[in-house]
Amino acid sequence: MLKHLFTLIWNRKQANALLIVEIFLAFVVLFVVGSLLVYRWQNYRAPLGFAYEQVWAVDLDPGIQPKAERYATQQQIIQRIKSLPGVRAVTRSGSNTPFSNSHNLNNTERPNQRVLRPSGNVYNLDDAAGDVLQLPLEEGRWFDRRDDGAPVVVISRDMKELLFPNETAVGKLVVSNGKKRIVGVTAPFRADGDFADPKQAIFLRNGLQDTTFEHLETLLVRVQPGAGGALEKQISSDIRAIGPGWSSNITPLAEMRDKQLKAVLTPLVALVITCVFLIVNVALGLFGVLWQTINQRRSEIGLRRAIGASAGGISGQILGEILVVATFGLALGLLVAAQFPLLGVLGVRAGVYATAMLLAAGLVYLLTVVCALYPSRLAAGIQPAVALREE
Repeated sequence: MLKHLFTLIWNRKQANALLIVEIFLAFVVLFVVGSLLVYRWQNYRAPLGFAYEQVWAVDLDPGIQPKAERYATQQQIIQRIKSLPGVRAVTRSGSNTPFSNSHNLNNTERPNQRVLRPSGNVYNLDDAAGDVLQLPLEEGRWFDRRDDGAPVVVISRDMKELLFPNETAVGKLVVSNGKKRIVGVTAPFRADGDFADPKQAIFLRNGLQDTTFEHLETLLVRVQPGAGGALEKQISSDIRAIGPGWSSNITPLAEMRDKQLKAVLTPLVALVITCVFLIVNVALGLFGVLWQTINQRRSEIGLRRAIGASAGGISGQILGEILVVATFGLALGLLVAAQFPLLGVLGVRAGVYATAMLLAAGLVYLLTVVCALYPSRLAAGIQPAVALREE
């Protein structure tokens, strides 16, 4: 049966070439769009590695206050915010807060080991950050008073796997602006948002000895559930009262997350709409070509019916032919798709490409079958006497 189908397809190779090209293009489009969607979906389902609800980012602007006085004013502001009803914890941070699209990259290495590795994100936080962001620890502990005077860091699981694969990281030294001892390992930390890959992260402790303001001008404040505009207004008023000339901008991390989601989803939705439009055009093209093919083969089909072929057999033959043609188009598409992981075209994981290939192949077969159903039924309904008389 299969040999017979190949023979029929080969005899109509010029007409089938158009179908093969259409199916090839449809597969490539579905594969590329599918790779991006699968990549985003897998990231979206992964934990962020921190809790953003009820956390506000307070960006401080000291105005024209002399630099030497800014740290002391900031400490007064922190103590005042901590004392407010509805506030649970406050930590100092750099501008690279979660969902801010801001990065502070630096090389982190093992002592006496010079290996080219991707830069990691550096986060400056203090002892309260564990409560503010509720970072889940997989090894060791978060900073506390036991670390006063000692250079310590906490690293993410991604950083640990990069520097200490198959080893315990806690207690070992890393070089990041000087040697520091690791006291804990967190789960993957995805500060770039729900759709982003986790990146290597290292958390530097802002100890009592760090009295600078410039790189720690942002406060992260964990508030009680239900805290809203009244508390936000109180914090802004207190900041202006403590630091004349100071101003602040308070943004809940949940609001920053929503803005980031919209920024990522908008081009994805536009891409999906464009893909659907292209696939509908391909489907209409397939349908038209198949319809024309059936009309051109009425005498052949009528002759087969006259010598005893059943309606189901004719319908199965048409479906079988188009599925074989679709397989040729998919084979070409898979050859092209296989180059994507080899060349790292989209920069996603190899498993994403494999999943996208399976989804695209399944959708192409489904599309082909749907487009071939009606023409195959028309072919099955051809009466041999009518077809032979027309011939």
